[in-house]
Amino acid sequence: MEKLTVSVHDHQYDVYIGSGTYKVFATEYAELIKSTDRIGIIADAHVAELHLPLLQEALAHTEREVSVKIVPGGESCKVPEVYTDCQSFLLKEGFTRNSLLIAFGGGACGDLTGFVAATFMRGIRFIQCPTTVLAHDSAVGGKTAINMPEGKNMVGSFHQPVAVLFDTDVFKTLPASEMRSGMAELIKHAFISDASWTERLLVEDQFTSPSIKWLETELLQGIKVKAQIVGEDEFEHSTRKFLNFGHTFGHAVEAASGFGSLRHGECVIIGMGYAFLLSERYGELPENFTDRYLHFAKRNGYTFDPVFSYSFNELLSYMQKDKKASFGKMNFVLLKQLGQPFVQEISTEECQEVFELFKQKLESEEIV
Repeated sequence: MEKLTVSVHDHQYDVYIGSGTYKVFATEYAELIKSTDRIGIIADAHVAELHLPLLQEALAHTEREVSVKIVPGGESCKVPEVYTDCQSFLLKEGFTRNSLLIAFGGGACGDLTGFVAATFMRGIRFIQCPTTVLAHDSAVGGKTAINMPEGKNMVGSFHQPVAVLFDTDVFKTLPASEMRSGMAELIKHAFISDASWTERLLVEDQFTSPSIKWLETELLQGIKVKAQIVGEDEFEHSTRKFLNFGHTFGHAVEAASGFGSLRHGECVIIGMGYAFLLSERYGELPENFTDRYLHFAKRNGYTFDPVFSYSFNELLSYMQKDKKASFGKMNFVLLKQLGQPFVQEISTEECQEVFELFKQKLESEEIV
């Protein structure tokens, strides 16, 4: 089991990753549990069916009443109706400012639970117990949110967890599509931080079907990148924006598809392809790097078909609502070189030009 400490301005917490991490409830977090009056688990329905007893058993020693709220799986839980339902549940169950919430699921469940914790009685403590590879990104850093019909993560708050516990035993039941989604965020961390790490991942044979042992090491590296950036810029005023590489266009595709029909990581893979075309223009990447990236993505089972499902204007309406946009202008995270991100303002006209170029490149016989 590995341990990493995340430090922000006025808060510090540990991330544990490995097999059997929930045993720390009885050791490192015994005092935390003792200070709570009630414990609530907000659990993804799919995850609860497979793994909820594992978490409940770990909490059995606490002598605290544990209430469980089951929410829909995936992005379908990040809607105002489910958020309000969770708040009502806590009130009916008698939760107070001294209570503790635990998010048990993927990134969507963590986002929802964090926002519930941030706003219940103006803020209570919560622990992230992520169950997907994708959540290695969202579980660390304190961003919490729900979606609106008009855009992804539009209503939320910064609210840091008191702990993040990754039990990799639950990864054994992840479907291949969920593993691919999670690995998209992992290579994003490499792209924005480390050229040599990126090069190694681009040729890794087990990239989308990794062994748990290999995955633990790689996820720890990804979390280190996230932790360092969050420590520098907790509220996304500067460098934290770099973590959104691939997300401006990717979120637009995700929103246009209706949240949930496409996995978040699949959309980030698409968004990074678009961002690489812009990076070739404004950075110093080789002009054929986008081709290399697209070959890598398709070789590992990612699809770019959604790019052809929507018009530019459909996607533009969501890109203009992106949280990095300001004064009606769109800002994209690009790469000067591998490991060297920067933010560039891009006009609507150029966005459309690159969108058409992206489709042409995807249709070419060379990208198969």
